[in-house]
Amino acid sequence: MIPASGGLCMFVLVNLKAYPCDPIEVATAAADVSDETGVRVAVAPQAAHLDAVAETGVETWAQHVSPVEHGSHTGSTLAEAAVDAGATGTLLNHSENRLKLADIDGSLDAADRADLETIVCANNPEQIAAAAALGPDAVAVEPPALIGTGTPVSKADPEIVTDAVSAAASVDESVDVLCGAGISTGEDVVSAGELGASGVLLASGVAKADDPRAALEDLVAPLE
Repeated sequence: MIPASGGLCMFVLVNLKAYPCDPIEVATAAADVSDETGVRVAVAPQAAHLDAVAETGVETWAQHVSPVEHGSHTGSTLAEAAVDAGATGTLLNHSENRLKLADIDGSLDAADRADLETIVCANNPEQIAAAAALGPDAVAVEPPALIGTGTPVSKADPEIVTDAVSAAASVDESVDVLCGAGISTGEDVVSAGELGASGVLLASGVAKADDPRAALEDLVAPLE
């Protein structure tokens, strides 16, 4: 999943959640920073903004796809529709949009059907192992208490990251592990990589920044 780029090989995925930011501004900045540095940077906007974000040229991810096929599923996010709008990957089971295990499995099937790359989020190493067993491309460990705090899990409790990496590897060594919650600086990204993560998942550090481009440049600077 994670291609080599620069020195430390890391993937940076910016989740815009439902923050009142300009998704096009963030996406344009992310596309420019990725092109200039060679670091893989992606943006996950609201479903309604997928096509506009994808048009900037940035790697675009859906925040969620539903465990459904074409049919009578009002209010669902169809995986094929996300692809038609320009998405190439999707998050699943974020702590703000928890799914039952069967629904995670169903959403993974939907994503696979539409050829979307997948990251399944989980709270702790035990859940990471369960998520990895479902066969996603990657998992992301994010303790909910640290989300949006600016305190990265790599500093608050680094064993969560190392244990998550070990838990995923014990189930399926091909499943990458990302580190989320509180990531906001290049130092945080480096720390996550040193603990064994293949990338980072963050939101407010970029989406709430006064200057998203500057925030992104700081995040990837150590990776060039």
